[in-house]
Amino acid sequence: MIRITESSSNHDHLETMSTAGLLHGINSEDAKVASAVALVIPHIEAFVDACYTRMSKGGRLFYLGAGTSGRLGIVDASECPPTFGVSHGVVIGIIAGGDTAIRKAVEFAEDDEKQGWIDLMNHKINELDTLVGIAASGTTPYVMGAIRTANDAGILTGGITCNPGSPLAQESSFPMVPVVGPEFVTGSTRMKSGTAQKLVLNMISTALMIKLGHVKGNKMVDMQLSNEKLVQRAIRMVREEIPVTEAEANALLNEHKSVRSSVNAYHLKNLHK
Repeated sequence: MIRITESSSNHDHLETMSTAGLLHGINSEDAKVASAVALVIPHIEAFVDACYTRMSKGGRLFYLGAGTSGRLGIVDASECPPTFGVSHGVVIGIIAGGDTAIRKAVEFAEDDEKQGWIDLMNHKINELDTLVGIAASGTTPYVMGAIRTANDAGILTGGITCNPGSPLAQESSFPMVPVVGPEFVTGSTRMKSGTAQKLVLNMISTALMIKLGHVKGNKMVDMQLSNEKLVQRAIRMVREEIPVTEAEANALLNEHKSVRSSVNAYHLKNLHK
């Protein structure tokens, strides 16, 4: 049986299309992705709640994938420290073939069924942690070997795939399966499938970080001040919370390094006046 992600495109004779025709065709397919993700929100919710229980006790979240799927996991994990102020060891992205594969494909890396678990053991994964396997096809050996071993080890597992009935959908404890249909270019899962995976990853990490207390109101109060744009954003956020000048807000941030710490320090100081 042909997997949905490998099924023939709804569009043909692509090489004869005009530029506008290609772009509108791609866009028409992309427009289906958000609706497909919306249908699996209950499954994402169940996973986030289960993962939160473990992370609130100090557990970590691992993303594991190959190719585009692995890169998407690494992107999401790498954004958590600057956005939410957590350490780099809280959300960890791992890709088949190692860091080299982030920029350049490593041949046959995804076909090693044992290497995924070996890579996880380098991080001393344990029962308090959570593993999300990411594979558009739902069959990647690198991912499936790790998921099966993690299940046997009592580790919570989630799976993000775009193929219902695939091994990843069947064997992960919390499958999240947005069915986006065939790709514009047949089998090119970096397109709709990759977009769906990115949306699901955004939802998982953002919801978890909010539940873990790294957002106040709608603001990233624990973000790292790693460039001038973020410093200016932080100054505005501090001034919205407490009655200080721009210079005073900047001084607080220089001393305390985050919006939350700066505001707390201000309140603590004025409490004793």
